[in-house]
Amino acid sequence: MTTTALAAPGTTATERRQPRVVAWRILRHHGKSFAWAARLLPDWCRRDAAAIYAWCRRCDDAVDHAPDGAAAARAVARLRVELDRIFASGDSLDDPVLAGFRDVARRRQIPRAYADQLVDGMEMDIGRVRYRTFADLLVYCHRVAGVVGLMMARVMAVSDARALRCAAKLGLAMQLTNICRDVAEDARRDRVYLPAELLGAGPSAAVAELLRRADQFYRAGDRGLGALPARCAAAIRAARLIYADIGRVIAASGFDVNAGRAVVARPRKLWLAVRALAETLAWRLGWSVSP
Repeated sequence: MTTTALAAPGTTATERRQPRVVAWRILRHHGKSFAWAARLLPDWCRRDAAAIYAWCRRCDDAVDHAPDGAAAARAVARLRVELDRIFASGDSLDDPVLAGFRDVARRRQIPRAYADQLVDGMEMDIGRVRYRTFADLLVYCHRVAGVVGLMMARVMAVSDARALRCAAKLGLAMQLTNICRDVAEDARRDRVYLPAELLGAGPSAAVAELLRRADQFYRAGDRGLGALPARCAAAIRAARLIYADIGRVIAASGFDVNAGRAVVARPRKLWLAVRALAETLAWRLGWSVSP
């Protein structure tokens, strides 16, 4: 997977060599919901968040864009070699996505174990995917999303164990929402993330139940916002509100897995971002608003 393939349209050859430019363009092009929230972050945090997103996207696309299982396995092997280079000392990196992630990992002391777990999650997507229980699914969700919450906590200098658990739970909530949004698309790749134990009543009922459980994780994640700097808390609150709102769109369709990709409209995203700012300010002032 080349960086050129990941970069948004319009990226020049010179810009493709600049980690910060590449990371932000990847985030804006591929992570539209996150990009809205990222604009609320202070500059120092937004740059690092974009670098993490760009690397995570690289890992995800390496598997999703592979033509078959064998190619996907080779892609995961390459990702592991790249991690060796990222966490090695001295070895220069020409690829701006890898260089950007290395810079953040070093400055923010992101443990190699977080990155390894994310690649382990990518490996779980190779070939036919089925999950028997919700507990089994949560292992996958933690690897591909919970650890991203932990990486972001490192960027925001969070070390409190309770707050770290909340960050991971917010990642779980967002991944469960992703799964509910992409049921039909994933099925075309022979991936069924809805646990077999929930499918007895049909896919729509399983999606409704997963979204209910996602809401529980969102609320658990909210309890960690107090550990964040104010602007960071507002941005994470915005991301949480926008992502959770995908569940509202899915519910409005009757949880129909074939209704098409659920999208939160731009005006709604803007309103939710403003709401996040207002709620964070009110909460910081001690008013009666749940974080």
